[in-house]
Amino acid sequence: MAMLTKKIVVLDGNTLNPGDLSWDELEKLGSCEVYERTSLEQVVERAKDADIVLTNKTILNRAAIEQLPKLRYIGVLATGYNVVDVEAASEKGITVTNVPAYGTKSVAQMVFAHVLELASHVGEHSRSVHESDWVSAKDFCYWNCPLLELSDLKMGNIGYGKIGEATALLARAFGMQVLVYNRSPKTSEDSSIQFVDLDTVFSECDVISLHCPLTDATDKMINKKRLNQMKSSAFLINTGRGPLIDEAALAEALDEGVIAGAGLDVLSSEPPSADNPLLQAKNCIITPHIAWATKAARSRLLSVVERNIQAFLLEKPQNIVSG
Repeated sequence: MAMLTKKIVVLDGNTLNPGDLSWDELEKLGSCEVYERTSLEQVVERAKDADIVLTNKTILNRAAIEQLPKLRYIGVLATGYNVVDVEAASEKGITVTNVPAYGTKSVAQMVFAHVLELASHVGEHSRSVHESDWVSAKDFCYWNCPLLELSDLKMGNIGYGKIGEATALLARAFGMQVLVYNRSPKTSEDSSIQFVDLDTVFSECDVISLHCPLTDATDKMINKKRLNQMKSSAFLINTGRGPLIDEAALAEALDEGVIAGAGLDVLSSEPPSADNPLLQAKNCIITPHIAWATKAARSRLLSVVERNIQAFLLEKPQNIVSG
């Protein structure tokens, strides 16, 4: 079969599949080489004979693409595809695809993992117990931080795609009121979802969660002005894109008590530099970009990657992206 003659190179397979998934189905589609990680300097050497290249975060820039004459297909192992110079690929007749909506439930779950930690401080109290604070307590219980009930609080979603909708559904399950700002007008079958303007979200909501794409218009949309609009008791959650937030402004707002806390799964630079101010900011929970990384979500992602390649080989490409 023609598809068995193709050479497939996975540039950075370790993040998607550190060993708990199987590459077997991918290997049925062609000769397959999987590298755990690939530096920018190694891309051309490793991909020089490839018909198909798969990348998660390894950059395929114009310079690299122009040195890969056999390349006909780039599959991004993620939803965001900014790591690929799509314009350069298009000029060379190279198809570029991504994987949309594979991690909706997992990301929404992570939103509330952060919300619940900020509200209930489970990790902080577990640490305290393991340090023998409960053993030496004078009462049958104690709490080191204020404990917050979510019911009847207002959840503000900025963006209302699939993840925004899933997050709103979870918020409603906790008894929260949901306010949504979306750039394009939308409606919801749930009459309890209120669509409002951006100023209303910032001024009225107790929790604000970011679910919008990163564009010129949204870059650093969370800035000093917006933070000052928020309640001093409010939490900010970001599982979307790090550059949506002016990190210096957020660190200052947290340290000065302008807002009560933040839960972040993404930062503007990943891994972050040691001097990122959020690493030392008060009441700032940071996880290392893992909202997408449940085994279930990664398994779905790999299945779509395989189907994307099959469709391309059948000359019926799907999930094509463009610049």
